Amino acid sequence: MEFEFKKSTVKIIAIMYFLNAVIEILAETFSFKMVILITKPLIPLLLMILYHYTSLKRDKLFYVILFLSLITNLFFIPNSKECLFYGLITYTFHRILLLILIFRIVRIKNYVPFFLSTLPLGFIFFFLVTSSDIPENSYYLIVFQSVMAAVLGGIAIASYSVNDSKENSLLLISILLFLALQLVVYIEKYFFKDSHSIYLRPLAMTLNVCAFYVFYKFVIASEKIKQ
Repeated sequence: MEFEFKKSTVKIIAIMYFLNAVIEILAETFSFKMVILITKPLIPLLLMILYHYTSLKRDKLFYVILFLSLITNLFFIPNSKECLFYGLITYTFHRILLLILIFRIVRIKNYVPFFLSTLPLGFIFFFLVTSSDIPENSYYLIVFQSVMAAVLGGIAIASYSVNDSKENSLLLISILLFLALQLVVYIEKYFFKDSHSIYLRPLAMTLNVCAFYVFYKFVIASEKIKQ
């Protein structure tokens, strides 16, 4: 009876997560700021609740990562340089903790595929950094984030190439979505500015919703294996 109730609760929260995501994406499309202020923070918050009900471990680090995602989302709502700067700082801490969590779960056994995957990604992000007009106070943050993005991609690709298990597949999908998200946000903020926000912001939120949900599934799958 208790198991069935828990299963139903998880299903309801998951439906709420994606329903809220659809509303958020539509709000981004039509620039409904008041709706965005409600739905955007709800994305990581609902995922926290979902993780609480489904996790066997309830890792505090995962909660902190989602909380930082919530703060980052709030900073990225206003279209101001100050909020963007503080959002980048929060996002940097978020990425550091994400990297730590992945290193705690995944062990790299072969560093050759890791370096072969990391270097091309590093060149791509380095090219974007050198080709755009980044504010001076954000430059080193963007460079550091680009290095971390390349390392995240390298870990995911290397892990999958060595062992194409369910967990490594989920990790690869989530990291590729995270990299695509970072790329879209980067292009919107530093290349196109406001001219293409109507297309890029909904795309960014779609990637964000999918990336975090798949990463959540990766964490849950990894916890089950270690039990």
